[in-house]
Amino acid sequence: MKLPQIINSLLETDLYKFSMGMTIYHQFPSYRTTWTFKCRNTDVHFTEEMVEEIREQIKAYCDIKFTEEELNYLKKIKWLKEDYVDFLRLWHPRFEDFEINDDAECGLSIEAKGTWVNSSMYEIPTLAIVNEVYFRMAYDYDELMDSFKEKLSEKCRRISENSVHLGTFSEFGLRRRLSGEAQELAVKKINEAVKGSGSSFIGTSNVYLAKKYNLTPVGTMAHEYIMCVGQGDNKHNAAYSNWYALNAWIREYSVLNGIALTDTVTTDIFLRDFQLTFATMFNGVRHDSGDPYEWGEKMIKHYESLGIDPKTKSLLFSDSLDFDKASALYDHFSDRIKVAFGIGTYISNDTKVKALNIVMKTTECNGHPVAKISDTPGKGMCKDPSYVDYLTRTLDWRLNHE
Repeated sequence: MKLPQIINSLLETDLYKFSMGMTIYHQFPSYRTTWTFKCRNTDVHFTEEMVEEIREQIKAYCDIKFTEEELNYLKKIKWLKEDYVDFLRLWHPRFEDFEINDDAECGLSIEAKGTWVNSSMYEIPTLAIVNEVYFRMAYDYDELMDSFKEKLSEKCRRISENSVHLGTFSEFGLRRRLSGEAQELAVKKINEAVKGSGSSFIGTSNVYLAKKYNLTPVGTMAHEYIMCVGQGDNKHNAAYSNWYALNAWIREYSVLNGIALTDTVTTDIFLRDFQLTFATMFNGVRHDSGDPYEWGEKMIKHYESLGIDPKTKSLLFSDSLDFDKASALYDHFSDRIKVAFGIGTYISNDTKVKALNIVMKTTECNGHPVAKISDTPGKGMCKDPSYVDYLTRTLDWRLNHE
């Protein structure tokens, strides 16, 4: 490796990988998945030198194991069961599960295949490695850090002076961070800036940083969970993906760890399944695509239609937020429902150059395609257009015939 090792702890991932991971371990241990990397920036190219560095960094990541201190920390998370933590004592990434090449349109191709309980854990560290390698090797990193620090100082000033109203918010930027150094600095400085302000910084999705700074680790489920639970079994009707996924989640956690993601196969379909039992047991819902104001109004109306007081529930916004967008949403909704924000790239990779728009998505489960049909056209990713067409037709049929 030419660069310092980027991932140095298996806690350096988003919390929802553990909450989903425990559900997978208990209920779907035989499921197998394929994960595919994609760079959405059309003007970005990874050189052969970058690809080789990414390969070596991933290989180094695969040599890490959990320490007893880290496992003891995970045991303190009230909804993680001891048998799953004991499994993690034996678990570590497998480099053999990765295929890393330099023959893609952007110069970088990555696929990871294996059991879902394994391959799910690879997404976040892989994206963090790709980001940091790219920005350290494509630019003058010191100049980027200088611009990052300058912008971070301005963010902290706005928080401390109450020029933005963020209510309750957390940092979600691990997968697209400039570097581990940048993310840690942002978490530390923002946690200091909120003291005495009108905003509340409750934590970070990065479990390693949450442990280090005694913050709350934040996260519940991602699209992969609903896609694979709902579409990974051929006996399931994919139009009911949300029902299968939420039902399994309730079996795992009951009323704990309860923020549901709404847009895997569109929010309109989600609401068909998010009826009284689920709506009561889940603490709230997360927004990740589509117009956030339309979505929020729709969710408030839905809770009211079920006889549930919206003020007892939470809206968690997490789609491409900055402080101004979050502050405006807070002002719009906070007197009618609890509002929280997960803010990612704007905190962890705001520099003088454009951030990468990279993803690593589940493209197959148990040997056949899976897909996301979000509230924003184009956010989905599937290798098989015919499956996307099939899924779209099943969703349309349900909307028009139920």
